[in-house]
Amino acid sequence: MTAPSTPAGIAFAAPHPSALAAATEVVTDGGGVIDAAVAAAAALTVAYPHQCSLGGDLVALIRTPAGRVQAVLSIGAAAAATDVAALRAAGDRMPAGGPQTVTVPGVVAGWAALAGLGAKLSLARLLGPASELARTGVPVSAGLARAAIARRAVLQADPGLAALLLADSGVPVPPGTVLRQPALARTLATVGDDWRSFYQGEVADQLAAGVQGLGGPLRVADLQAHRAELTEPLQLTTGATTWSVAPPPSQGAALLAMLDAHADPLTTAHRAEQRRDALLGDPRCGPIDLAGLLLHRDAPAPPAPVGPKPAGDTAAITVVGGDGTVVTLIQSVFQSFGAGILEPTTGVVLHNRGSAFSLDPTHPGRLRPGARPPHSLCPAVATAPGQLVALGAQGGRAQPWILAQVAAALTTGDPAGLLAQPRWVIGGRELGRPEPSLVLEPDVPGADALRATAARLGRAVTQWPARHDDAGHVQLARLTPAGLDAATDPRADGAAAVLPVPA
Repeated sequence: MTAPSTPAGIAFAAPHPSALAAATEVVTDGGGVIDAAVAAAAALTVAYPHQCSLGGDLVALIRTPAGRVQAVLSIGAAAAATDVAALRAAGDRMPAGGPQTVTVPGVVAGWAALAGLGAKLSLARLLGPASELARTGVPVSAGLARAAIARRAVLQADPGLAALLLADSGVPVPPGTVLRQPALARTLATVGDDWRSFYQGEVADQLAAGVQGLGGPLRVADLQAHRAELTEPLQLTTGATTWSVAPPPSQGAALLAMLDAHADPLTTAHRAEQRRDALLGDPRCGPIDLAGLLLHRDAPAPPAPVGPKPAGDTAAITVVGGDGTVVTLIQSVFQSFGAGILEPTTGVVLHNRGSAFSLDPTHPGRLRPGARPPHSLCPAVATAPGQLVALGAQGGRAQPWILAQVAAALTTGDPAGLLAQPRWVIGGRELGRPEPSLVLEPDVPGADALRATAARLGRAVTQWPARHDDAGHVQLARLTPAGLDAATDPRADGAAAVLPVPA
């Protein structure tokens, strides 16, 4: 759907209607762009537990009316008690899920950091709609139902997830079933009153005890040490347009490499994927070859083992105000339902971001206590004279190639039509393919040329029979000379609108 244009208000897009409802409620109550983004993000943790949770991470970009863009990185680190040697002895890759893959969750600190940059309402007010939604219930969406079927074995193995999403017969509940989450409602209310309780209070104690009881290394001290990072974005100017993305450990540099391409898109994506897999890591733990990631110089790029299939991993929210304020926010549990753990006393699904670490002791993204994992979250902001665009996507490690295909949103007159166009992605194991592959939706423009290039690059080629979740759920909001508009990806359960701002 495309929201109607209007000269004033707040353009908004998200992958579930509950997010739009929460944003509308707080804007009606006097909130602004930041308020809408945080309230919507909290609501998604209730409605989309397969994609995001208080137990996940958050990366966001925010632009002020004065034109400054900043990045918020609330990416949790590996626990201090992580036994690297034991994990290396068990295999050459990190586990795909389970307690060893739970890093410190950054979402709550990310919400607080964003709210501190100019929210008009209290955090308690912003989290109120989500808490009420968890208490009264939300119908299971089509996307959540698909994820539950695909990950049924994971749900069956965890008492918390099984109680939430499986019927007595052990079959995932159908779409439309009302989910009530009283424990999560209490946690959201507690966090709204004091967000620090998630990291050094009752909630922190419960989360750490739950992971420790399953044999994981997470402790309260790890939660206490977490801080959201407010930093400068990476930027690229092409013509009159400046693109801003999050810096490492986010893979934002891969998107800039795509936008700065001097070769065909698939060849560029192939090179950018190799560089990311070989070079991305946590700059707090050692130097990162940013020039190599941006494809600005030749660099060794051996293939690297990759993480789990990313379906349903991420929820993006894009918000643009008529005053020039922009927020694009992505929060995630990584793989669908994260580590496959719902801690029952808090109702929080825990992510498996730790599965993205490398066990190669020479890799910049290697597992180390206190290190943040290489990260797939890749929000983007584009600015040009008279134009502002916020972009974000579900799509795991494919986000740079997905977003690059809709970058023309800066000038298109029909954003919903752009998001509906067929897309291609590249990947391997994370797309369920045994070898490096190009995967296309039906009727992708230039498919023959893409297939020929894939053959030259040594990539297998496959095609989905219809639109596919792994081609991404893109959310778009923008301000152009024609006014504000927004669009949500037809592959998701989303909603887009231009919200009126009360006088």
